[in-house]
Amino acid sequence: MKPDRYDEGRFDFGETVRVTRNVRNDGTYPGMEVGDLLVRRGSMGNVINVGTFLQDQIIYTVHFLTEDRMVGCRLEELLGEDEPWNPSLFEFREKVRCRIDLGINGKVLYPKGTVGEVLKVLRDNALIQYHVYFPDKMLQVPETALEALEPKTV
Repeated sequence: MKPDRYDEGRFDFGETVRVTRNVRNDGTYPGMEVGDLLVRRGSMGNVINVGTFLQDQIIYTVHFLTEDRMVGCRLEELLGEDEPWNPSLFEFREKVRCRIDLGINGKVLYPKGTVGEVLKVLRDNALIQYHVYFPDKMLQVPETALEALEPKTV
């Protein structure tokens, strides 16, 4: 029986995993600038090592064959290869604009076009939602109510 998703040692050496968010260089990957994209969300790789960071965070070293990169990932950034993958349109810290008026209890708080920043991606069900920080408040917003601030480039 496999351990619970958040147990230590969830993934073993050689297991195939999927990364759930874009991984960018935090300054520890040599030969690339801070902020450069290392691995695109949804990419598959194989666990080659399990270690710790700051004595309390489990870090999986994953070899992404397509990118030919070995990257450290936290458990919450990984899914097993057989787990359902529900890709999101937006990522953490991405600027978005609301496509409709947003409000609470019938009161419009942010009119269509208001810009916010994604603080968290919620993939717990078929409908992807986000915690989005608008000028003075955070709201949980379904993906269908948001659009990219700038056109996406692939």
